[in-house]
Formats: sequence, structure tokens, C-alpha cells
Amino acid sequence: QYSLIKDVVSSLKRHRMHEQQFTHHPLLVLSNFGLQQIHIKLMASMFQNMFPSINVHRVNLNSIKRCLLITYNAETQLLDFRHYSVKVVPVGVSKSLKRLLQEKFPNMSRLEDISELL
Repeated sequence: QYSLIKDVVSSLKRHRMHEQQFTHHPLLVLSNFGLQQIHIKLMASMFQNMFPSINVHRVNLNSIKRCLLITYNAETQLLDFRHYSVKVVPVGVSKSLKRLLQEKFPNMSRLEDISELL
């Protein structure tokens, strides 16, 4: 079973697709591949070798734009593929400071001082 990209995009309320999304490889997450059977290990190594490994100490978080989740269901012996778009956002800061940190520059025409924005 599969879905076409135009069907997926039309079903989303806010889709986020841009060209830079596919310039870097995705973050690969394998779920339920810890079984000791040889064909499960072979599938896991095949998926791991499809994408380059990520050094967590050197990776730039802004370069990770996608996540690929592959889940193995042992009962049905089926694989579930999920492909997510990832966006890095600041956490734990006020809404006005978050707006300042983002690409968009806030409208400061009604403010007298930068401290009013912060």
C-alpha cells in the first residue's frame, strides 16, 4: 500500500516542503530491529548502510531536515515507513525573543526601544 505525494500534500493543513529539505540525508530511526533473527539483522544493516552515519558530536542541527522512521512488526512481518520533516526551533524563550531569533525580522515601528520587544 502506498500514497502519492500529491495526495499527502493535499491532505495536510500546513505542508512544509522546500528544496533544501532534500540536500542532506535524513536521520534514520529503526524501531523493533533488536531481534536476534538473521534476516532482521540483515534488514537493519541494509537500512543503516543506505544512509551515512551521523556523528552526534559534530552534526549541525540545522542540517537535519528530515527523519526516516522504519518500524518492524514481528507479528505481521511488515515494515512501516514514516518520513517526517524536522524543524529546529528555540525552546524555553519568550515568544517575542523567539520571533527575533527566527528568519523574520519583527515589526518594530510601534516600539520606542528594543527592551519593549524583549
